[in-house]
Amino acid sequence: MDCIKLMARELRSAATHRKPSFESRVFWLTVLTGFPGSLTALLLLWLGNYDSKTQWTGTFFLVLFWIGCALTVREKIRFPLQTLSNLLAAIREGDYSIRARRTRRDDALGEVMIELNALGESLRSRRLDAIEATALLSKVMAEIDVAVFTFDGEQRLRLVNRAGERLLSQPSERLLGRAADELGLSDCLQDEPARTMQMTFPGGMGRWGMRRSTFREHGIPHQLLVLTDLSRTLREEERQAWQRLLRVLGHELNNSLAPIKSIAGSLESLLAKEPPPEDWKEDMRGGLTVIAARTEALGRFMSAYSQLARLPQPRLQPVDLKASIQRVVDLETRIPAVTLAGDFLTVRADGDQFDQLLINLLRNAVDASLETGGGVTVRWHKTGSHIELHIEDEGPGLSNTTNLFVPFFTTKPQGSGIGLVLSRQIAEAHGGSLSLENRVDCSGCVAKLRIPA
Repeated sequence: MDCIKLMARELRSAATHRKPSFESRVFWLTVLTGFPGSLTALLLLWLGNYDSKTQWTGTFFLVLFWIGCALTVREKIRFPLQTLSNLLAAIREGDYSIRARRTRRDDALGEVMIELNALGESLRSRRLDAIEATALLSKVMAEIDVAVFTFDGEQRLRLVNRAGERLLSQPSERLLGRAADELGLSDCLQDEPARTMQMTFPGGMGRWGMRRSTFREHGIPHQLLVLTDLSRTLREEERQAWQRLLRVLGHELNNSLAPIKSIAGSLESLLAKEPPPEDWKEDMRGGLTVIAARTEALGRFMSAYSQLARLPQPRLQPVDLKASIQRVVDLETRIPAVTLAGDFLTVRADGDQFDQLLINLLRNAVDASLETGGGVTVRWHKTGSHIELHIEDEGPGLSNTTNLFVPFFTTKPQGSGIGLVLSRQIAEAHGGSLSLENRVDCSGCVAKLRIPA
């Protein structure tokens, strides 16, 4: 009777729906598949020498078996598909704990179940990693002493960390959803994405390092704003800079004023003697000469310091690297430098400052090579987006590389200690770098200048 009811249900479904369901199509396809065999069995039953009771009983059981097989096939197909549907629905809802059972590798449906289980496990692992990463990010955001804000396309605040709450002196519940104008952050969302600004907030005032970038969330553009308090760092750097400056100035002034004071006292004692010594004029002239020399040295020192402190911003323009190097090499006549010509390259640089940089490096190389009678080699090549220029000497090498770029530190008797510092300052102003190191192939030093191509 159950089979008859199910068959009736399928008939009603086929009658009421223009396009039958997948299960109905499977059922009727199975029925049609068994139709030839069932029809043959019925013909043999009714055309044979059987009484009517046997014929009706056989017909009933044959039809019942036929329809029962079709319904069984239908259920065997429908149940695994429903299981797959339930598993996919669970995965879609984020529930990765449900697994398919009775999976077999030698079965097509079993392989589908195995792969679906593997997919659920993979998604569960990734979600766990994402949750842990999000928790770590939230912890870092809460602990760092940098104010972080996130604004949507309408410049309304969507995220703020604890440092941002302290900066604005309000909890996040009162800040989220408010416009940047209300929070005093609208200027930070305009103009350059990275700069230093003088700003005043309810939670502090001073100079702030501002960085702004964009990202997308659910396809909607957002802006990430990071504010770093630079006042304390700048004050500490300023204090250390003043200490270094006073230490250098005090040392140089003492070196000049001490002998001047001593000689002035000697000359005063000389003039106070009665009668004066016969050679007092020579002593007076010698003392005044020493005072003049020390005064001139002190003037050179102050001039060198002024040159370092007043280096202007470079005015960038295309510069032919080979022509600039050759021009500087031609100026140095003490030792003819060997130029190993590289590619014909052009750099964006301030021509005067770049020439001064090359002059300082080449002069130092020549000074070192004169001590040993060696030579000087200039070479350059391009590496990626930068150009590396090497000036190699065959001098005695560097015994102490710690203080090379300390202002006014020099190992030369008549040196000012300003050339290398000025050279590195020029290189960094052009977006490059300068380093000095001893050569490994022979004695001597190599100056490595790296600038953007």
